[in-house]
Amino acid sequence: MPELTHLTITDYLAIPLAELDFRFSRSSGPGGQHVQRSDTRVELLFDVANSPSLADEQRARILTRLAGYIDNDGMLHLFSSATRSQLENRADVVARLRRLLAAALRVQRRRVATRPSRAAKRARLEDKRARSGVKQTRRKVTDAE
Repeated sequence: MPELTHLTITDYLAIPLAELDFRFSRSSGPGGQHVQRSDTRVELLFDVANSPSLADEQRARILTRLAGYIDNDGMLHLFSSATRSQLENRADVVARLRRLLAAALRVQRRRVATRPSRAAKRARLEDKRARSGVKQTRRKVTDAE
């Protein structure tokens, strides 16, 4: 099996794995001796601000849409400690990076302003009249009526 050299994000963007930095530390929570001795928590670092793989438009879109994951230096941080395996946590954090970047780079279609049709307006007003009638039948009956 050939070793991967790039992380494919979309059809038009692939990031070299050399641009991704991984840090490993001990996970928190219960786990006995295993959690106290194993560096299974994975932190992925990706330098969005200085990545040569990104075009300026892509960089700007990622910096605005993923601002909660990016520090002041333009470094994107993702963590995973979902499993007891460092390898699985690493795969999990890479998959999350792929999903986040793909979602951030997706161009949203502009909304085309439309107006309700005459039939839709008529139906809405009829529904309002019917609802008003239902509420009027719930009122107390007075001698004047």
